[in-house]
Amino acid sequence: MVEPDLRLKHARMAENPFVFLRGTFYRWMELWPAVCPRVADAPRVLAVGDVHVENFGTWRDVEGRLVWGINDVDEACTLPYTNDLVRLATSALLATKVQHFSVSGRDACDAILDGYRSSLRRGGRPVVVEERPRWLRDIALNELRDPARFWARLQSLPPGRGGVPRAVLSAMCPREARITRVVRRVAGVGSLGRPRFVALAMWGGALLAREGKAWLPPVGAPTETTGATATRLLDRAVRVRDPFFAIKQGWVVRRLSPDCTRIEVADLPTRRDEAKLLRAMGWETANLHLASRHRQVLSHLRGRGARWLERAARDMARATTDDWSAWRKFAA
Repeated sequence: MVEPDLRLKHARMAENPFVFLRGTFYRWMELWPAVCPRVADAPRVLAVGDVHVENFGTWRDVEGRLVWGINDVDEACTLPYTNDLVRLATSALLATKVQHFSVSGRDACDAILDGYRSSLRRGGRPVVVEERPRWLRDIALNELRDPARFWARLQSLPPGRGGVPRAVLSAMCPREARITRVVRRVAGVGSLGRPRFVALAMWGGALLAREGKAWLPPVGAPTETTGATATRLLDRAVRVRDPFFAIKQGWVVRRLSPDCTRIEVADLPTRRDEAKLLRAMGWETANLHLASRHRQVLSHLRGRGARWLERAARDMARATTDDWSAWRKFAA
Protein backbone atom coordinates (compact mmCIF):
# COMPACT_ATOMS: atom_id res chain seq x y z
CA MET A 1 0.00 0.00 0.00
CA VAL A 2 1.06 3.58 -0.73
CA GLU A 3 0.20 5.27 2.56
CA PRO A 4 0.10 8.91 1.31
CA ASP A 5 -2.31 7.87 -1.46
CA LEU A 6 -4.48 6.04 1.05
CA ARG A 7 -4.67 9.17 3.21
CA LEU A 8 -5.62 11.14 0.10
CA LYS A 9 -8.33 8.58 -0.64
CA HIS A 10 -9.84 9.07 2.81
CA ALA A 11 -9.72 12.84 2.43
CA ARG A 12 -11.43 12.62 -0.93
CA MET A 13 -14.08 10.22 0.37
CA ALA A 14 -15.00 12.83 2.98
CA GLU A 15 -15.86 15.39 0.28
CA ASN A 16 -19.34 14.15 -0.59
CA PRO A 17 -21.39 10.95 -1.03
CA PHE A 18 -20.59 10.77 -4.76
CA VAL A 19 -16.85 10.47 -4.17
CA PHE A 20 -17.54 8.16 -1.22
CA LEU A 21 -19.50 5.84 -3.54
CA ARG A 22 -16.57 5.71 -5.96
CA GLY A 23 -14.12 4.83 -3.21
CA THR A 24 -16.11 2.12 -1.43
CA PHE A 25 -17.25 -0.59 -3.83
CA TYR A 26 -16.53 -3.17 -1.13
CA ARG A 27 -19.14 -1.44 1.05
CA TRP A 28 -21.63 -1.36 -1.84
CA MET A 29 -21.33 -5.13 -2.12
CA GLU A 30 -22.38 -5.39 1.54
CA LEU A 31 -25.20 -2.85 1.36
CA TRP A 32 -27.06 -3.33 -1.89
CA PRO A 33 -28.35 -6.90 -1.43
CA ALA A 34 -29.79 -5.83 1.95
CA VAL A 35 -31.22 -2.52 0.75
CA CYS A 36 -32.56 -3.85 -2.57
CA PRO A 37 -33.30 -7.57 -2.03
CA ARG A 38 -35.97 -7.73 -4.75
CA VAL A 39 -33.67 -6.10 -7.28
CA ALA A 40 -30.68 -8.23 -6.32
CA ASP A 41 -32.63 -11.40 -7.17
CA ALA A 42 -32.02 -11.22 -10.92
CA PRO A 43 -30.24 -13.21 -13.66
CA ARG A 44 -26.49 -13.14 -13.27
CA VAL A 45 -24.08 -11.95 -15.95
CA LEU A 46 -20.42 -11.09 -16.35
CA ALA A 47 -20.70 -7.64 -14.79
CA VAL A 48 -18.51 -4.57 -14.44
CA GLY A 49 -19.26 -4.35 -10.73
CA ASP A 50 -17.87 -0.91 -9.93
CA VAL A 51 -19.68 1.00 -12.67
CA HIS A 52 -20.46 4.70 -12.17
CA VAL A 53 -20.70 7.86 -14.27
CA GLU A 54 -16.93 8.48 -14.08
CA ASN A 55 -16.01 4.96 -15.21
CA PHE A 56 -16.08 5.94 -18.89
CA GLY A 57 -13.31 7.10 -21.15
CA THR A 58 -11.74 6.76 -24.57
CA TRP A 59 -9.07 4.69 -26.30
CA ARG A 60 -7.73 4.08 -29.81
CA ASP A 61 -8.36 0.74 -31.49
CA VAL A 62 -5.95 -1.07 -33.83
CA GLU A 63 -7.23 1.08 -36.73
CA GLY A 64 -6.58 4.29 -34.82
CA ARG A 65 -10.28 5.02 -34.39
CA LEU A 66 -11.40 6.72 -31.19
CA VAL A 67 -13.68 4.53 -29.08
CA TRP A 68 -15.73 5.54 -26.02
CA GLY A 69 -16.90 3.24 -23.27
CA ILE A 70 -16.33 1.74 -19.83
CA ASN A 71 -12.60 1.84 -19.17
CA ASP A 72 -12.16 0.22 -15.74
CA VAL A 73 -13.03 -3.43 -15.10
CA ASP A 74 -11.00 -3.99 -11.93
CA GLU A 75 -14.08 -5.34 -10.11
CA ALA A 76 -15.45 -7.50 -12.92
CA CYS A 77 -17.19 -10.61 -11.61
CA THR A 78 -20.44 -12.55 -11.97
CA LEU A 79 -23.31 -10.52 -10.48
CA PRO A 80 -27.03 -9.91 -11.04
CA TYR A 81 -27.29 -7.64 -14.09
CA THR A 82 -29.21 -5.19 -11.90
CA ASN A 83 -26.08 -4.41 -9.86
CA ASP A 84 -24.50 -2.40 -12.66
CA LEU A 85 -27.72 -0.58 -13.55
CA VAL A 86 -28.54 0.38 -9.96
CA ARG A 87 -24.98 1.47 -9.24
CA LEU A 88 -24.79 3.57 -12.42
CA ALA A 89 -28.14 5.21 -11.65
CA THR A 90 -27.18 5.77 -8.00
CA SER A 91 -23.96 7.49 -9.08
CA ALA A 92 -25.98 9.76 -11.39
CA LEU A 93 -28.32 10.75 -8.53
CA LEU A 94 -25.39 11.48 -6.20
CA ALA A 95 -23.56 13.39 -8.95
CA THR A 96 -26.66 15.55 -9.36
CA LYS A 97 -26.66 16.36 -5.64
CA VAL A 98 -23.15 17.82 -5.94
CA GLN A 99 -24.19 19.71 -9.11
CA HIS A 100 -22.17 17.65 -11.59
CA PHE A 101 -25.46 16.92 -13.37
CA SER A 102 -28.70 18.89 -13.60
CA VAL A 103 -30.97 16.18 -15.04
CA SER A 104 -33.76 14.97 -12.75
CA GLY A 105 -33.42 11.61 -11.03
CA ARG A 106 -36.39 10.19 -12.90
CA ASP A 107 -35.06 11.31 -16.28
CA ALA A 108 -31.59 9.97 -15.45
CA CYS A 109 -32.93 6.51 -14.58
CA ASP A 110 -35.23 6.46 -17.61
CA ALA A 111 -32.33 7.35 -19.91
CA ILE A 112 -30.02 4.68 -18.47
CA LEU A 113 -32.70 1.99 -18.68
CA ASP A 114 -33.74 3.00 -22.20
CA GLY A 115 -30.15 2.80 -23.43
CA TYR A 116 -29.58 -0.54 -21.72
CA ARG A 117 -32.77 -2.12 -23.01
CA SER A 118 -32.23 -0.81 -26.55
CA SER A 119 -28.69 -2.17 -26.68
CA LEU A 120 -29.80 -5.61 -25.51
CA ARG A 121 -32.60 -5.74 -28.06
CA ARG A 122 -30.28 -4.80 -30.92
CA GLY A 123 -27.43 -7.05 -29.89
CA GLY A 124 -25.29 -4.08 -28.84
CA ARG A 125 -22.88 -1.95 -30.82
CA PRO A 126 -19.49 -0.49 -29.87
CA VAL A 127 -19.42 3.29 -29.52
CA VAL A 128 -16.86 4.34 -32.16
CA VAL A 129 -16.72 8.11 -31.78
CA GLU A 130 -15.99 8.94 -35.43
CA GLU A 131 -19.36 7.41 -36.32
CA ARG A 132 -21.36 9.06 -33.55
CA PRO A 133 -23.11 12.46 -33.44
CA ARG A 134 -21.10 15.58 -32.68
CA TRP A 135 -22.28 15.79 -29.04
CA LEU A 136 -20.36 12.63 -28.12
CA ARG A 137 -17.25 13.72 -30.02
CA ASP A 138 -17.32 16.99 -28.09
CA ILE A 139 -17.38 15.03 -24.82
CA ALA A 140 -14.57 12.73 -25.92
CA LEU A 141 -12.35 15.50 -27.27
CA ASN A 142 -12.98 18.44 -24.95
CA GLU A 143 -10.48 21.24 -24.62
CA LEU A 144 -9.17 20.10 -21.24
CA ARG A 145 -7.47 17.13 -22.95
CA ASP A 146 -4.93 19.35 -24.65
CA PRO A 147 -1.79 17.34 -25.61
CA ALA A 148 0.66 19.98 -24.38
CA ARG A 149 -0.97 20.05 -20.94
CA PHE A 150 -1.24 16.28 -20.82
CA TRP A 151 2.44 15.56 -21.51
CA ALA A 152 3.66 18.42 -19.34
CA ARG A 153 1.61 17.08 -16.44
CA LEU A 154 3.01 13.55 -16.84
CA GLN A 155 6.59 14.79 -17.11
CA SER A 156 6.19 16.84 -13.93
CA LEU A 157 5.31 13.79 -11.81
CA PRO A 158 7.82 12.51 -9.21
CA PRO A 159 10.04 9.55 -10.13
CA GLY A 160 8.77 6.10 -9.34
CA ARG A 161 10.88 4.14 -6.87
CA GLY A 162 10.52 0.70 -5.38
CA GLY A 163 8.61 -2.09 -7.04
CA VAL A 164 8.45 -0.54 -10.52
CA PRO A 165 7.23 -3.22 -13.01
CA ARG A 166 9.68 -2.03 -15.65
CA ALA A 167 9.72 -5.28 -17.63
CA VAL A 168 5.91 -5.42 -17.80
CA LEU A 169 5.68 -1.80 -18.94
CA SER A 170 8.48 -2.23 -21.45
CA ALA A 171 6.76 -5.28 -22.96
CA MET A 172 3.72 -3.12 -23.78
CA CYS A 173 5.81 -0.54 -25.67
CA PRO A 174 6.97 -0.76 -29.30
CA ARG A 175 10.16 -2.81 -29.61
CA GLU A 176 12.31 0.19 -30.55
CA ALA A 177 10.93 2.45 -27.83
CA ARG A 178 13.38 3.67 -25.19
CA ILE A 179 12.01 4.25 -21.69
CA THR A 180 13.47 7.55 -20.49
CA ARG A 181 11.94 7.64 -17.03
CA VAL A 182 9.26 6.07 -14.84
CA VAL A 183 7.07 8.34 -12.72
CA ARG A 184 4.60 7.73 -9.90
CA ARG A 185 1.02 8.70 -10.74
CA VAL A 186 -1.87 9.39 -8.39
CA ALA A 187 -5.30 8.92 -9.98
CA GLY A 188 -8.82 7.63 -9.42
CA VAL A 189 -10.51 7.11 -6.08
CA GLY A 190 -11.28 3.43 -5.56
CA SER A 191 -7.74 2.33 -6.41
CA LEU A 192 -5.97 5.05 -4.43
CA GLY A 193 -3.43 3.37 -2.19
CA ARG A 194 -2.27 0.89 -4.81
CA PRO A 195 1.10 1.45 -6.50
CA ARG A 196 0.66 3.14 -9.89
CA PHE A 197 3.54 3.88 -12.26
CA VAL A 198 3.85 5.41 -15.73
CA ALA A 199 6.72 4.64 -18.09
CA LEU A 200 7.57 7.53 -20.42
CA ALA A 201 9.37 6.43 -23.56
CA MET A 202 10.65 8.00 -26.77
CA TRP A 203 9.55 6.44 -30.04
CA GLY A 204 9.46 8.01 -33.47
CA GLY A 205 10.76 11.27 -32.07
CA ALA A 206 7.93 11.76 -29.59
CA LEU A 207 6.75 10.60 -26.18
CA LEU A 208 4.48 7.69 -25.40
CA ALA A 209 3.25 6.43 -22.04
CA ARG A 210 2.28 3.10 -20.49
CA GLU A 211 0.67 2.93 -17.07
CA GLY A 212 0.85 0.02 -14.65
CA LYS A 213 -1.56 -0.15 -11.70
CA ALA A 214 -1.29 -2.91 -9.11
CA TRP A 215 -4.07 -5.46 -9.62
CA LEU A 216 -6.12 -6.89 -6.75
CA PRO A 217 -8.77 -9.62 -6.81
CA PRO A 218 -12.32 -8.28 -7.32
CA VAL A 219 -14.40 -7.87 -4.18
CA GLY A 220 -16.96 -10.22 -5.70
CA ALA A 221 -14.36 -12.88 -6.52
CA PRO A 222 -11.74 -12.67 -3.75
CA THR A 223 -10.10 -16.01 -4.63
CA GLU A 224 -9.30 -14.97 -8.19
CA THR A 225 -5.57 -14.73 -8.88
CA THR A 226 -5.08 -13.68 -12.51
CA GLY A 227 -7.68 -11.17 -13.69
CA ALA A 228 -9.22 -13.84 -15.91
CA THR A 229 -12.79 -12.62 -15.34
CA ALA A 230 -12.02 -9.10 -16.55
CA THR A 231 -10.18 -10.48 -19.57
CA ARG A 232 -13.07 -12.82 -20.40
CA LEU A 233 -15.56 -9.97 -20.05
CA LEU A 234 -13.65 -7.76 -22.48
CA ASP A 235 -13.03 -10.60 -24.94
CA ARG A 236 -16.71 -11.55 -25.14
CA ALA A 237 -18.36 -8.14 -24.88
CA VAL A 238 -19.73 -6.25 -27.88
CA ARG A 239 -16.73 -4.02 -27.92
CA VAL A 240 -13.79 -2.73 -29.93
CA ARG A 241 -10.86 -3.72 -27.73
CA ASP A 242 -8.15 -1.40 -26.52
CA PRO A 243 -5.07 -3.17 -27.96
CA PHE A 244 -2.88 -1.82 -25.15
CA PHE A 245 -4.98 -2.97 -22.20
CA ALA A 246 -3.81 -6.09 -20.39
CA ILE A 247 -3.58 -7.65 -16.94
CA LYS A 248 -0.10 -9.11 -16.62
CA GLN A 249 1.88 -10.42 -13.67
CA GLY A 250 -0.28 -8.62 -11.13
CA TRP A 251 -0.47 -5.31 -13.01
CA VAL A 252 -3.24 -3.61 -14.99
CA VAL A 253 -1.41 -2.07 -17.94
CA ARG A 254 -2.79 0.45 -20.42
CA ARG A 255 -1.70 3.13 -22.83
CA LEU A 256 -2.05 6.74 -21.67
CA SER A 257 -2.38 9.63 -24.09
CA PRO A 258 -4.50 12.79 -24.31
CA ASP A 259 -7.32 10.78 -25.92
CA CYS A 260 -6.80 7.51 -24.02
CA THR A 261 -7.96 8.42 -20.52
CA ARG A 262 -10.93 8.35 -18.20
CA ILE A 263 -13.35 11.29 -18.56
CA GLU A 264 -14.31 12.92 -15.27
CA VAL A 265 -17.73 14.54 -14.97
CA ALA A 266 -16.14 17.84 -13.93
CA ASP A 267 -14.25 17.88 -17.25
CA LEU A 268 -17.34 17.49 -19.43
CA PRO A 269 -18.26 20.40 -21.72
CA THR A 270 -20.60 22.92 -20.12
CA ARG A 271 -23.12 22.48 -22.91
CA ARG A 272 -24.16 18.86 -23.10
CA ASP A 273 -27.26 16.71 -23.34
CA GLU A 274 -27.09 14.78 -20.07
CA ALA A 275 -30.00 12.48 -20.89
CA LYS A 276 -28.25 11.41 -24.11
CA LEU A 277 -25.00 10.86 -22.23
CA LEU A 278 -26.69 8.69 -19.59
CA ARG A 279 -28.50 6.76 -22.29
CA ALA A 280 -25.13 6.07 -23.93
CA MET A 281 -23.81 4.86 -20.56
CA GLY A 282 -26.75 2.47 -20.26
CA TRP A 283 -26.12 1.27 -23.82
CA GLU A 284 -22.44 0.61 -23.10
CA THR A 285 -23.30 -1.27 -19.91
CA ALA A 286 -25.42 -3.63 -21.99
CA ASN A 287 -22.56 -3.99 -24.49
CA LEU A 288 -20.52 -5.57 -21.71
CA HIS A 289 -23.38 -7.63 -20.28
CA LEU A 290 -23.82 -9.18 -23.72
CA ALA A 291 -20.58 -11.02 -23.00
CA SER A 292 -22.79 -13.47 -21.12
CA ARG A 293 -25.33 -13.92 -23.94
CA HIS A 294 -27.90 -14.23 -21.18
CA ARG A 295 -31.34 -14.59 -22.79
CA GLN A 296 -33.14 -14.24 -19.49
CA VAL A 297 -32.18 -10.59 -18.94
CA LEU A 298 -34.64 -9.06 -21.42
CA SER A 299 -37.52 -11.23 -20.25
CA HIS A 300 -36.67 -10.37 -16.63
CA LEU A 301 -36.66 -6.67 -17.52
CA ARG A 302 -40.11 -6.96 -19.06
CA GLY A 303 -41.45 -8.35 -15.80
CA ARG A 304 -40.27 -5.44 -13.67
CA GLY A 305 -42.40 -2.43 -12.75
CA ALA A 306 -42.13 0.91 -14.46
CA ARG A 307 -40.06 2.67 -11.78
CA TRP A 308 -37.99 -0.14 -10.30
CA LEU A 309 -34.64 1.38 -11.23
CA GLU A 310 -35.51 4.82 -9.89
CA ARG A 311 -36.78 3.37 -6.60
CA ALA A 312 -33.71 1.16 -6.15
CA ALA A 313 -31.31 3.99 -7.04
CA ARG A 314 -32.98 6.38 -4.61
CA ASP A 315 -32.85 3.76 -1.85
CA MET A 316 -29.14 3.17 -2.51
CA ALA A 317 -28.42 6.91 -2.73
CA ARG A 318 -29.99 7.36 0.73
CA ALA A 319 -28.14 4.36 2.15
CA THR A 320 -24.83 5.60 0.71
CA THR A 321 -25.40 9.11 2.05
CA ASP A 322 -26.20 7.73 5.51
CA ASP A 323 -23.08 5.56 5.34
CA TRP A 324 -21.00 8.58 4.31
CA SER A 325 -22.34 10.69 7.20
CA ALA A 326 -21.57 7.95 9.72
CA TRP A 327 -18.11 7.38 8.26
CA ARG A 328 -17.24 11.10 8.38
CA LYS A 329 -18.10 11.23 12.09
CA PHE A 330 -15.95 8.15 12.69
CA ALA A 331 -13.06 9.38 10.52
CA ALA A 332 -13.06 12.80 12.18
